[in-house]
Amino acid sequence: MKTRPIGAAVVAVTALLLAGCASGGSGGSGGTDAAPSGASSPVATRPAAPEGELPAELQSALQKVVDDTMAEYEVPGAAVGVWVPGEGSWTSATGLADVEKELPVSTDMVWPIRSVTKSYTVTLLLQLVDEGRASLDDTIDQYLDGVTDGDTITLRQLAGMTSGNADYTNKAFQDVFAEDPTRIFTLDELNSFALGQPARSAPGTDRVYTNSNINFLGAVIEKITGEPFSEVLQERVLDPLGQTGTEYIVDTTTWAAPHPTGYIVDDGVPEPQQENSSVLQAAGSMFSTLDDGRVWADTLGDGTLVSAGSQSAREEGGPLDAGPPYDLYALGIGETDGWWGHNGEGLGFTAATFHDPQSGASIVVYMNESNNPDAHPADQTFRRLAEVLANGVSS
Repeated sequence: MKTRPIGAAVVAVTALLLAGCASGGSGGSGGTDAAPSGASSPVATRPAAPEGELPAELQSALQKVVDDTMAEYEVPGAAVGVWVPGEGSWTSATGLADVEKELPVSTDMVWPIRSVTKSYTVTLLLQLVDEGRASLDDTIDQYLDGVTDGDTITLRQLAGMTSGNADYTNKAFQDVFAEDPTRIFTLDELNSFALGQPARSAPGTDRVYTNSNINFLGAVIEKITGEPFSEVLQERVLDPLGQTGTEYIVDTTTWAAPHPTGYIVDDGVPEPQQENSSVLQAAGSMFSTLDDGRVWADTLGDGTLVSAGSQSAREEGGPLDAGPPYDLYALGIGETDGWWGHNGEGLGFTAATFHDPQSGASIVVYMNESNNPDAHPADQTFRRLAEVLANGVSS
């Protein structure tokens, strides 16, 4: 087993940062503030998992979905959970977390969740809107200097991927990264590569999924609160929900071991990827456990940490022409067949964290393979598990 050389590492990271970029349907700010000025964000506690286990026949059908999907896309390992109120819970650890070490996956491992982080970041923004400390229709230049069209782009457009702004994955960034692929970047450094760059499109026209949109919002959150993004996240979300297995990690020497290794499969051979989550920041630097993923799926889908108005605003969006596989993308959240949540992908990992508001069910999938040319493995697994729940074990 070998890691990719520096040149290939730059390509892999660039692919990670560009993964899911899309131009699409009409955006626009529209609407009003999510909540009246001065309204406070709701307080939440950790939701409990459904009691008992899902029926044995259903568990077998769910495991078959996992096994078949892993075989189809050559995924080394997966941690998967399905929780259905009134029916029970099911978690599964399948395959290898580390191929070379022959380390099996366990259900308590900490996984990179990549762009699922975006849903946390936008939640923080909506909390500040609920408190009257920001408006979704504020322009980004009120908080961050140097953004192209910053006097026109709104926070709503950034959260909904309709800003038209360029991402930071340009040659300047690639050159700096190539010099030292282990370098720990800061949020401000990543944002600096996007400042002043030519716009992709006029604000509010194309729906283009980029990390810079959310990293700009990370800077807004720091500006409003006067605290580092990681501390705001800890105080407002992780601590209230008891997310003791979830961390914002930019220095992966602190990543709890044993942990999974990420892979890109090349001609049937899983190639381990060098982890450097600092290249993602507020757009994708979070790591989590399976049970914490359950808690976040429930919380995000129910809108527990924000006002009803903010939850309604969060679910206003439109389809992406290319990129992450959602039916529509809204404000830091996507919708697929009535399930709301977020996907993540890159540097050897894919994740899917979704909740069905109608049934109250949640599905979380973590896999250690990315950049599959045919599919997003975790999303495909989520969709197939959701189909089993909808149609019964015969599906």
